[in-house]
Amino acid sequence: MKKILLAFALTAITFAQTGFAQDSTKAQSSPLLTSYYTLKDALVSSNSTMAAASAESFIKALNDIDKETVKDESRAALLSDASSISQTKDLKVQREKFATLSANMFALAKTVKLSAQPVYQQYCPMKKASWLSDNKAIKNPYYGSAMLTCGSVKETL
Repeated sequence: MKKILLAFALTAITFAQTGFAQDSTKAQSSPLLTSYYTLKDALVSSNSTMAAASAESFIKALNDIDKETVKDESRAALLSDASSISQTKDLKVQREKFATLSANMFALAKTVKLSAQPVYQQYCPMKKASWLSDNKAIKNPYYGSAMLTCGSVKETL
């Protein structure tokens, strides 16, 4: 009887671990969305060098995506915005371009599922611009520490 219970317990543990591994894989965001979040975080911390590098990663992730997933028009707009961010260390310019990048990313996120987790569209009334986040907590990339929590969640995808 003990052997049967032990065998049953081992089988249950094996299936449970397999289930957890599959769930964590499903919860991952696309590399494009992950690189976008990294760029956003760099702007939140007012790190223009990291923002430029993150924009380069975003470009690479975008170029790796199937052309059927991201149509040419959307791809061109995203590449233009990200290239502008990657080619400057001027934080003000990076934040201006991030506003249009975010608008284009939101349009893409509405048509293509980029994450199994919720994607929050957040809005800054001072800048009159939105951004995407993986967290409901507001961390404003347009003003950094000067107005870190300025904004609100407008939509959840």
